[in-house]
Amino acid sequence: MLTLRIFLLFCLISAGFSRRIEKVDDSELVSLIKSEDQVVVLFSKENCEKCEELEDTLENIQDELRESLGCGIVKVQNSQMTAIYDPSKEPSLVFFRRGIPLLYEGNNNGDEITQLFADNQEPVVKELSDSTFEHLTQASTGATTGDWFVFFYSSDCHSCRRLFAIWEGVGAVLKRKMNVARVNRLQGGILTAKRFNIEESPVFIFIRQGKVYRYKGKDLTIKGFVNFIDNLHTSKVKPDPVPPVTVSGLRELAQPYLKLIMENPNYQLYAGGAIAVLLLIIIASRALKSKKPPTKSSKPTDKKKKK
Repeated sequence: MLTLRIFLLFCLISAGFSRRIEKVDDSELVSLIKSEDQVVVLFSKENCEKCEELEDTLENIQDELRESLGCGIVKVQNSQMTAIYDPSKEPSLVFFRRGIPLLYEGNNNGDEITQLFADNQEPVVKELSDSTFEHLTQASTGATTGDWFVFFYSSDCHSCRRLFAIWEGVGAVLKRKMNVARVNRLQGGILTAKRFNIEESPVFIFIRQGKVYRYKGKDLTIKGFVNFIDNLHTSKVKPDPVPPVTVSGLRELAQPYLKLIMENPNYQLYAGGAIAVLLLIIIASRALKSKKPPTKSSKPTDKKKKK
């Protein structure tokens, strides 16, 4: 009987240890982020009550996360990498998808964590450039692609790098309401940055129906950005008209299409035919305008002489 009790106690202890989240160091974490398609990481520190509470929650849902996402869960304590993904420090929960981080900033609730990660297994934020910005956003016309919340960053901006995981979190929360994107203002988005008079990083603008709203708040958290959007109709933020696309911007917009035509002989034939038809239409319309219809000459009617 005593032997059976000892065996059961051993099984319980083993089960408890098997539920513990694997602990890794920074170098192992970097390898995991590079090698695994998806991995959930808990950044924690010692003697942190909130860290322990969040870890307990993750232990309870780790089997569900493995089944639904096929990803592993690890924790790292006192990591030098924490500030890269969450400036607010530990505890911090980050979901990496092919190396792209998404910060979870919600409640310590297993169902909410599982749902957010399951809904965002692919990156949410769209990367825009000079050649794609106007085509995708249709900012000048305020047309059918919806509202856009855009983050202008640059590669030399260290604070921008710390905002990438936060911005993915913003996209995850707002993706059913609007598009969330980012533009590298010094690489690929130079003309777009000039168009919107953006000369520093980071800068955040919200585009809705031909108007631009600039976020000037200092709360650079998921909650801060979402509150800005939710309270926009009652705030005192005054919008500006969306600046028109410049000639150089139009040239940049047409560049990929011109490249496609130059690299494909069939497209060159179609483009040549389209240009020829267009020229014929122009010539025909001018010819029709030059032929003025004959003016009706009024013939004098002979008055019948009274007899």
